[in-house]
Amino acid sequence: MDNYAIADQFSLLSRLMDIHGDNPFKSKSYSSAAFNIEKLPVQLADTPAEKISSLKGIGDSSARKIIELIETGKMTVLEDLIIKTPSGILEMMALKGLGPKKIATIWKEMGIESMGELLYACNENRLLMYKGFGEKTQESVKQSINFYLHNKGYFLYAETEDFAHEFENVLKQYFTGEEVSLAGDVLRQSNIITQLELITTIPQASLYAFLQAQNFNPEQPDEKFITAIGATGIRIIIHFTSKEKFIAARFASSCSELFLDEFISATGYDAGTTFTSEADLFAACGIHPIPVNQRELPETVRKALNGPLPTPIEVSDIKGIIHTHSNWSDGLHTIEVMAKACIAHGYEYLVISDHSRSAAYANGLSADRIREQHAYVDELNAKYAPFRIFKSIECDILGDGSLDYPDEILASFDLVIASVHSNLKMTEEKAMQRLLKAIQHPATTILGHMTGRLLLSRPGYPIDHKMIIDACVDHNVVIEINAHPRRLDLDWSWIPYALEKGCLLSIDPDAHQVEAFSDVKYGVISSQKGGLTKERNLSSFSLEQFVEFLSKSK
Repeated sequence: MDNYAIADQFSLLSRLMDIHGDNPFKSKSYSSAAFNIEKLPVQLADTPAEKISSLKGIGDSSARKIIELIETGKMTVLEDLIIKTPSGILEMMALKGLGPKKIATIWKEMGIESMGELLYACNENRLLMYKGFGEKTQESVKQSINFYLHNKGYFLYAETEDFAHEFENVLKQYFTGEEVSLAGDVLRQSNIITQLELITTIPQASLYAFLQAQNFNPEQPDEKFITAIGATGIRIIIHFTSKEKFIAARFASSCSELFLDEFISATGYDAGTTFTSEADLFAACGIHPIPVNQRELPETVRKALNGPLPTPIEVSDIKGIIHTHSNWSDGLHTIEVMAKACIAHGYEYLVISDHSRSAAYANGLSADRIREQHAYVDELNAKYAPFRIFKSIECDILGDGSLDYPDEILASFDLVIASVHSNLKMTEEKAMQRLLKAIQHPATTILGHMTGRLLLSRPGYPIDHKMIIDACVDHNVVIEINAHPRRLDLDWSWIPYALEKGCLLSIDPDAHQVEAFSDVKYGVISSQKGGLTKERNLSSFSLEQFVEFLSKSK
């Protein structure tokens, strides 16, 4: 159990205590412990038990609970509270905008114990009768419930990838001589996975017996498929086909509906034909090959008819790590540790972009601390040359669209990443006003996570994507493809338009610790779907090219 998992348990304990009206001082201490645990430079699981209580921000009571968690995987006091809490109340804790006090009111004063009841109450305007629930709050709760229910049972690709490939390999190893392949959304590497699909030639009875023996709880097989539940809770659907039809069936499963319709219309593809390979299929249809994860948009078919598709970007094309947070703000590691990790991975440069001063929750940098950090970076650059650390900031776009520092401070950075972090509940008009003003600021180099979305958690504020992309092109602003698996923002579906307009994009991990450098993989996967090439990706620039780019953007 790592520190983040332990911190989550303490945070949950604090919130449940508040909902139940328990001792507020204890609740606050556990909330504080959760915050401190996340910031610890060492893993608690690797720390001797007798030393845990001496760590900064960890008292004796919290230390005992940490030890219990590490040794047993449970916390008795938390387990007791969970047992006393209706399951629907626990679900409500996932809703944005509902804190413990409001949930306590919903449960204990309104007598509501499920999402469905709460949604009904919102539709009946019942919440308006209680203190703390105005019309805007009620509408916000309603939207949050609809968003939560819509996404329930959905998974991030990053959460399913390992299990999917492991399961595929297990079937291949057990049923040698049979064809097995991932299919559907997971084969196409979609951002969101609704179910894990595979396609196989394994006999139905044999597969059913195997799934039963492995405790997958399979349903009785249909003529065409069998369903089961994976260890992660994801629904598994395995489609049956013959060896003669395997290539065609796999191809069909790898295409979005719109793509497949266009492919059939444009090429005269006959799904009843037998193919020996996908290369054979594309050749027979008179079209250049299309990678699996680009089988989404109809226009991709039209491009492939006219010539080979450009070679999509690969993880190996990333030359520098842009957009990172160190322990100067809310990151876990020092800048030196992050630089050494970059060097070890073969990267040529690192862009440190800690939070700006308005992000007080993230220990944003004051003007004095910026000067101190820049002096420190100069020392590190002298020490680790020719590797280079660039001075940057993730500068908050304020409510009126202005940036978080005066121009003279912004001019001290090598580059500025401008992002929205506050007041995310905006109309499209307000969001556009903020973003366009920030894009027009001469100090803005990169527009960070354009919509502010968090996949399966927050939909992001509404914007006119075309207008924002056009503005970035006009003002020579790079658009970030935030590679964090919960962001992937800019969404891949807008990459073709951005490339058409000549926009430069940048796959950035938004890393808060060195381990998160690997998130560039998910940014690359998402970018491949949109056809991004290394030539149009800023973080694929060599150090020399990056320096030249910055000199021209000033």
